[in-house]
Amino acid sequence: MVIIMTMLLDIYQNIKCLFNRLNLLRRRCMIVAFKGDWPAFAGIDWEKHIFHQQVTDRFHSKQGRTIGRRLYFYNDNVLSVFLKRYYTFPWYIRLLAFLFPHKIWSPGLHEWNRLQWALQNGWKVPRPVAAGQWVGPGLRLRSFLAVEELQDMVPLHEAIPQAMQYHSPSSYSEWKRRLLIELVNVIAALHQKRIFHKDLYLCHLYIKLDDIYNPIPEFEGNIYLIDLHRLRRHRLLYFYWLVKDLSQLLFSLYIDGINNEDRQFIFRLYYWKLNISKLALLFLKVLIKFKIYFYRRHAKRAGAK
Repeated sequence: MVIIMTMLLDIYQNIKCLFNRLNLLRRRCMIVAFKGDWPAFAGIDWEKHIFHQQVTDRFHSKQGRTIGRRLYFYNDNVLSVFLKRYYTFPWYIRLLAFLFPHKIWSPGLHEWNRLQWALQNGWKVPRPVAAGQWVGPGLRLRSFLAVEELQDMVPLHEAIPQAMQYHSPSSYSEWKRRLLIELVNVIAALHQKRIFHKDLYLCHLYIKLDDIYNPIPEFEGNIYLIDLHRLRRHRLLYFYWLVKDLSQLLFSLYIDGINNEDRQFIFRLYYWKLNISKLALLFLKVLIKFKIYFYRRHAKRAGAK
């Protein structure tokens, strides 16, 4: 009797699961997360309109995703966020989302979780405001993330040339030395935990606008990381992602205000902090040079088109 009841229960669960899947062919499964008074700023039924709202400025579109700044108003308060929206996904991700709609498959919610982790562990990152994932109808999948704008802050690829123009050569040298030391501290601290950004260009590292003009800035603990949707811990493929992160960083350091001595200084300070062996260091240098070569060749080709 017990065996029969167990079999009937399994059949019921399977039929229920099948109906849930079929139901997704005509309706949506929605996962949302938000903080504070986001619904007051975003408005009534914001979940229905978030993918159709126009951004205020700084709009970019690339490979099935968009990002732009949007200003929300509530009473006398203003909330400035960068709104990331994802519309296009590979077929197998959409299929998995259809089969398991209550799991996280989208970069919006992934980055929300990683931003939460970063804040809890003392990293400087933008404050996440809201995120969501919509599965269905059918194999449709969409996602969004809203992060608070870093007010009065500048990405490093803009800040470094500005500081070079503003300071005298001796003052700029000290300014740059302080910045590079803290930059290595931030990256080494991540890599020591086997955590990799995977998009580690200067445009994803921010400092305060006032620090550009300060001859003796306090950079310690004041470099912010953005775009954490690829951030992940890797134990087995540690060396591969190490090469990728460092190659991206050093490639993006080919800008006004940074010379070969600065790049060598970063590399020496980095491997001293991580206590890398001489053999591993040799491989690291060779692989990074190759990687940077391909990055530069790709950038030239893209610029020629």
